[in-house]
Amino acid sequence: MSGLLTGVRRIAVAVLALAAVPLAVGFAAPAQAAEECFILVEAKTARVVAKQGLCAARHSPVSTFDIPLALMGFEAGILKSEREPKLSPPPGTLGADGKPATPQTPREWMTRQTEWYGQEIAARLGPQHMARFLKSIAYGNENLSGDPGRENGFSHAWLSSSLAISPREQVDILRRLLIGDGPVAPAAVAGTAALLRQPETPAGFELYGTMGTGYLRLADAALDRTRPLGWFLGWVEKGPETYVFVRYMSLDIAATEPLGERARRQTLASLAAILQAQAAGR
Repeated sequence: MSGLLTGVRRIAVAVLALAAVPLAVGFAAPAQAAEECFILVEAKTARVVAKQGLCAARHSPVSTFDIPLALMGFEAGILKSEREPKLSPPPGTLGADGKPATPQTPREWMTRQTEWYGQEIAARLGPQHMARFLKSIAYGNENLSGDPGRENGFSHAWLSSSLAISPREQVDILRRLLIGDGPVAPAAVAGTAALLRQPETPAGFELYGTMGTGYLRLADAALDRTRPLGWFLGWVEKGPETYVFVRYMSLDIAATEPLGERARRQTLASLAAILQAQAAGR
Protein backbone atom coordinates (compact mmCIF):
# COMPACT_ATOMS: atom_id res chain seq x y z
CA MET A 1 0.00 0.00 0.00
CA SER A 2 2.81 2.45 0.84
CA GLY A 3 4.36 1.85 -2.60
CA LEU A 4 1.04 2.58 -4.27
CA LEU A 5 0.62 5.78 -2.29
CA THR A 6 4.14 6.88 -3.18
CA GLY A 7 3.43 6.33 -6.85
CA VAL A 8 0.19 8.28 -6.62
CA ARG A 9 1.99 11.17 -4.91
CA ARG A 10 4.64 11.28 -7.64
CA ILE A 11 2.02 11.32 -10.37
CA ALA A 12 0.02 14.01 -8.55
CA VAL A 13 3.06 16.28 -8.23
CA ALA A 14 3.92 15.78 -11.90
CA VAL A 15 0.37 16.65 -12.97
CA LEU A 16 0.33 19.74 -10.76
CA ALA A 17 3.68 20.88 -12.14
CA LEU A 18 2.42 20.58 -15.69
CA ALA A 19 -0.90 22.25 -14.94
CA ALA A 20 0.80 25.22 -13.31
CA VAL A 21 3.02 26.07 -16.27
CA PRO A 22 0.71 28.32 -18.33
CA LEU A 23 0.01 30.51 -15.32
CA ALA A 24 3.65 30.61 -14.28
CA VAL A 25 5.04 31.81 -17.58
CA GLY A 26 2.17 33.83 -19.01
CA PHE A 27 1.15 31.53 -21.83
CA ALA A 28 -1.61 32.13 -24.32
CA ALA A 29 -5.11 31.10 -23.30
CA PRO A 30 -6.00 27.45 -23.99
CA ALA A 31 -8.44 28.45 -26.74
CA GLN A 32 -5.46 29.63 -28.83
CA ALA A 33 -3.61 26.30 -28.64
CA ALA A 34 -4.11 24.17 -31.75
CA GLU A 35 -2.13 21.22 -30.39
CA GLU A 36 0.18 20.55 -27.48
CA CYS A 37 2.16 17.64 -26.06
CA PHE A 38 4.65 17.09 -23.26
CA ILE A 39 6.28 13.75 -22.44
CA LEU A 40 8.98 12.86 -19.92
CA VAL A 41 10.28 9.27 -20.06
CA GLU A 42 12.85 7.39 -18.01
CA ALA A 43 15.57 6.38 -20.47
CA LYS A 44 16.49 2.95 -19.12
CA THR A 45 12.98 1.59 -18.60
CA ALA A 46 10.88 3.65 -21.06
CA ARG A 47 8.55 4.39 -18.12
CA VAL A 48 6.41 7.46 -18.80
CA VAL A 49 6.95 9.83 -15.87
CA ALA A 50 4.69 12.63 -17.10
CA LYS A 51 2.50 13.14 -20.13
CA GLN A 52 0.19 15.93 -21.23
CA GLY A 53 -1.75 16.40 -24.43
CA LEU A 54 -1.80 14.55 -27.76
CA CYS A 55 1.57 13.07 -28.72
CA ALA A 56 0.96 10.67 -31.62
CA ALA A 57 0.37 13.11 -34.52
CA ARG A 58 3.33 13.88 -36.78
CA HIS A 59 4.65 17.38 -37.41
CA SER A 60 7.59 18.99 -39.16
CA PRO A 61 10.70 18.61 -36.99
CA VAL A 62 12.12 21.94 -38.24
CA SER A 63 15.50 22.57 -36.58
CA THR A 64 15.19 19.68 -34.11
CA PHE A 65 16.33 17.73 -37.20
CA ASP A 66 19.76 19.18 -36.42
CA ILE A 67 20.11 16.24 -34.00
CA PRO A 68 20.06 13.54 -36.73
CA LEU A 69 22.13 15.82 -38.97
CA ALA A 70 24.77 16.07 -36.23
CA LEU A 71 24.71 12.31 -35.64
CA MET A 72 25.21 11.67 -39.34
CA GLY A 73 27.84 14.39 -39.54
CA PHE A 74 29.95 12.90 -36.75
CA GLU A 75 29.61 9.35 -38.08
CA ALA A 76 30.68 10.47 -41.57
CA GLY A 77 33.64 12.46 -40.26
CA ILE A 78 32.21 15.78 -41.46
CA LEU A 79 31.93 17.09 -37.90
CA LYS A 80 35.07 16.78 -35.77
CA SER A 81 34.24 18.54 -32.49
CA GLU A 82 32.31 21.47 -31.04
CA ARG A 83 34.68 23.82 -32.87
CA GLU A 84 35.47 22.02 -36.11
CA PRO A 85 34.77 22.45 -38.91
CA LYS A 86 34.13 26.17 -39.03
CA LEU A 87 32.13 26.59 -42.22
CA SER A 88 31.49 29.71 -44.27
CA PRO A 89 27.95 30.52 -45.43
CA PRO A 90 26.96 30.50 -49.11
CA PRO A 91 27.53 33.89 -50.78
CA GLY A 92 24.76 36.38 -50.09
CA THR A 93 23.43 34.56 -47.01
CA LEU A 94 22.01 36.88 -44.38
CA GLY A 95 21.90 36.24 -40.64
CA ALA A 96 18.90 36.64 -38.36
CA ASP A 97 19.88 40.30 -37.87
CA GLY A 98 19.72 40.99 -41.61
CA LYS A 99 23.50 41.40 -41.86
CA PRO A 100 25.78 39.14 -43.91
CA ALA A 101 26.09 35.74 -42.22
CA THR A 102 29.43 34.84 -40.66
CA PRO A 103 31.31 31.51 -40.44
CA GLN A 104 29.94 29.12 -37.83
CA THR A 105 31.31 26.28 -35.72
CA PRO A 106 29.20 23.16 -34.98
CA ARG A 107 28.42 24.53 -31.51
CA GLU A 108 27.32 27.88 -32.96
CA TRP A 109 25.19 26.08 -35.55
CA MET A 110 23.34 24.13 -32.88
CA THR A 111 23.00 27.10 -30.50
CA ARG A 112 21.88 29.58 -33.15
CA GLN A 113 19.95 27.05 -35.27
CA THR A 114 21.72 28.22 -38.43
CA GLU A 115 19.83 26.70 -41.35
CA TRP A 116 22.60 26.94 -43.93
CA TYR A 117 25.06 24.97 -41.75
CA GLY A 118 22.72 21.99 -41.49
CA GLN A 119 22.01 22.23 -45.22
CA GLU A 120 25.75 22.09 -45.91
CA ILE A 121 26.04 18.91 -43.82
CA ALA A 122 23.11 17.42 -45.75
CA ALA A 123 24.75 18.30 -49.09
CA ARG A 124 27.98 16.59 -48.04
CA LEU A 125 26.15 13.50 -46.81
CA GLY A 126 24.10 13.05 -49.96
CA PRO A 127 20.53 11.80 -50.40
CA GLN A 128 21.20 8.05 -50.19
CA HIS A 129 23.15 8.36 -46.93
CA MET A 130 20.42 10.45 -45.34
CA ALA A 131 17.63 8.17 -46.50
CA ARG A 132 19.41 5.07 -45.15
CA PHE A 133 20.06 6.73 -41.80
CA LEU A 134 16.47 7.87 -41.30
CA LYS A 135 15.23 4.37 -42.08
CA SER A 136 17.74 2.83 -39.66
CA ILE A 137 16.42 4.89 -36.74
CA ALA A 138 12.76 4.86 -37.87
CA TYR A 139 12.58 8.65 -38.11
CA GLY A 140 8.91 9.55 -38.53
CA ASN A 141 7.59 9.25 -42.07
CA GLU A 142 11.17 9.23 -43.51
CA ASN A 143 9.90 11.49 -46.32
CA LEU A 144 12.76 13.54 -47.79
CA SER A 145 10.91 14.60 -50.96
CA GLY A 146 10.65 18.26 -49.92
CA ASP A 147 8.23 20.84 -51.30
CA PRO A 148 6.06 19.59 -54.19
CA GLY A 149 7.65 20.32 -57.57
CA ARG A 150 10.72 22.05 -56.14
CA GLU A 151 13.23 19.20 -55.83
CA ASN A 152 14.58 20.64 -52.57
CA GLY A 153 14.11 17.64 -50.31
CA PHE A 154 17.70 17.28 -49.15
CA SER A 155 17.94 20.91 -48.12
CA HIS A 156 14.38 21.71 -46.97
CA ALA A 157 12.45 18.50 -46.23
CA TRP A 158 12.67 19.09 -42.47
CA LEU A 159 11.78 22.82 -42.65
CA SER A 160 7.95 22.82 -42.56
CA SER A 161 7.95 20.52 -45.57
CA SER A 162 7.57 16.77 -46.26
CA LEU A 163 9.42 15.21 -43.32
CA ALA A 164 7.25 14.69 -40.24
CA ILE A 165 7.65 13.01 -36.86
CA SER A 166 5.53 12.71 -33.73
CA PRO A 167 6.59 13.78 -30.23
CA ARG A 168 6.35 10.13 -29.14
CA GLU A 169 8.70 9.08 -31.95
CA GLN A 170 11.15 11.85 -31.07
CA VAL A 171 11.33 10.59 -27.48
CA ASP A 172 11.69 6.95 -28.53
CA ILE A 173 14.58 7.73 -30.90
CA LEU A 174 16.46 9.80 -28.33
CA ARG A 175 15.92 7.21 -25.63
CA ARG A 176 17.32 4.42 -27.79
CA LEU A 177 20.33 6.53 -28.74
CA LEU A 178 21.14 7.29 -25.12
CA ILE A 179 21.00 3.67 -23.97
CA GLY A 180 22.99 2.44 -26.99
CA ASP A 181 20.09 0.56 -28.55
CA GLY A 182 20.48 1.31 -32.23
CA PRO A 183 22.82 1.65 -35.19
CA VAL A 184 24.51 4.94 -34.23
CA ALA A 185 28.12 4.87 -33.03
CA PRO A 186 28.60 5.93 -29.38
CA ALA A 187 31.20 8.50 -30.45
CA ALA A 188 28.62 10.20 -32.69
CA VAL A 189 26.10 10.29 -29.84
CA ALA A 190 28.73 11.78 -27.50
CA GLY A 191 29.76 14.39 -30.06
CA THR A 192 26.16 15.40 -30.65
CA ALA A 193 25.49 15.58 -26.89
CA ALA A 194 28.35 18.06 -26.52
CA LEU A 195 26.62 20.35 -29.02
CA LEU A 196 23.32 20.13 -27.12
CA ARG A 197 24.56 20.98 -23.61
CA GLN A 198 22.43 23.74 -22.01
CA PRO A 199 23.35 26.07 -19.11
CA GLU A 200 20.39 25.29 -16.85
CA THR A 201 20.45 22.51 -14.24
CA PRO A 202 16.84 21.69 -13.26
CA ALA A 203 16.78 19.88 -9.89
CA GLY A 204 20.55 19.43 -10.21
CA PHE A 205 20.32 17.53 -13.52
CA GLU A 206 22.50 18.38 -16.51
CA LEU A 207 20.33 19.55 -19.39
CA TYR A 208 20.73 18.76 -23.10
CA GLY A 209 18.37 19.92 -25.80
CA THR A 210 17.48 21.90 -28.87
CA MET A 211 14.55 24.01 -30.01
CA GLY A 212 12.64 24.19 -33.26
CA THR A 213 10.31 26.87 -34.63
CA GLY A 214 8.30 26.74 -37.83
CA TYR A 215 4.87 27.20 -39.38
CA LEU A 216 2.07 25.05 -40.70
CA ARG A 217 1.28 25.16 -44.41
CA LEU A 218 -1.64 26.58 -46.37
CA ALA A 219 -3.41 24.58 -49.07
CA ASP A 220 -1.07 26.08 -51.71
CA ALA A 221 1.96 24.97 -49.62
CA ALA A 222 2.83 28.52 -48.57
CA LEU A 223 3.83 29.05 -44.94
CA ASP A 224 0.93 30.16 -42.75
CA ARG A 225 2.57 32.56 -40.31
CA THR A 226 -0.65 32.78 -38.30
CA ARG A 227 -0.17 29.11 -37.32
CA PRO A 228 3.26 28.67 -35.74
CA LEU A 229 4.69 25.50 -34.24
CA GLY A 230 7.48 24.93 -31.74
CA TRP A 231 9.54 22.13 -30.19
CA PHE A 232 11.91 21.66 -27.30
CA LEU A 233 13.52 18.24 -27.27
CA GLY A 234 16.29 16.68 -25.20
CA TRP A 235 17.18 14.92 -21.97
CA VAL A 236 18.42 15.47 -18.43
CA GLU A 237 20.92 13.33 -16.54
CA LYS A 238 22.39 13.06 -13.06
CA GLY A 239 24.51 10.09 -12.07
CA PRO A 240 22.74 6.91 -13.25
CA GLU A 241 19.44 8.73 -13.91
CA THR A 242 18.49 9.91 -17.40
CA TYR A 243 15.09 11.22 -18.50
CA VAL A 244 14.15 12.09 -22.08
CA PHE A 245 11.61 14.82 -22.79
CA VAL A 246 9.84 16.56 -25.63
CA ARG A 247 7.41 19.44 -25.78
CA TYR A 248 5.54 20.24 -28.98
CA MET A 249 3.04 23.03 -29.39
CA SER A 250 1.22 24.84 -32.16
CA LEU A 251 -1.11 27.83 -32.13
CA ASP A 252 -3.97 28.97 -34.33
CA ILE A 253 -2.91 32.62 -34.00
CA ALA A 254 0.36 34.40 -34.75
CA ALA A 255 2.87 34.23 -31.89
CA THR A 256 4.72 37.19 -30.43
CA GLU A 257 7.93 35.16 -30.07
CA PRO A 258 9.49 32.08 -31.71
CA LEU A 259 7.37 29.19 -30.49
CA GLY A 260 10.44 27.02 -29.90
CA GLU A 261 11.59 29.50 -27.27
CA ARG A 262 8.17 29.37 -25.66
CA ALA A 263 8.21 25.56 -25.63
CA ARG A 264 11.66 25.64 -24.02
CA ARG A 265 10.59 28.08 -21.32
CA GLN A 266 7.45 26.08 -20.57
CA THR A 267 9.45 22.86 -20.29
CA LEU A 268 11.98 24.36 -17.89
CA ALA A 269 9.16 25.74 -15.75
CA SER A 270 7.88 22.22 -15.07
CA LEU A 271 10.96 19.97 -15.23
CA ALA A 272 12.43 20.75 -11.82
CA ALA A 273 9.22 19.99 -9.92
CA ILE A 274 8.65 16.72 -11.78
CA LEU A 275 12.24 15.56 -11.21
CA GLN A 276 12.07 16.48 -7.56
CA ALA A 277 8.87 14.45 -7.24
CA GLN A 278 10.70 11.44 -8.69
CA ALA A 279 13.49 11.82 -6.13
CA ALA A 280 11.01 12.18 -3.25
CA GLY A 281 9.20 9.02 -4.27
CA ARG A 282 12.23 6.76 -4.18
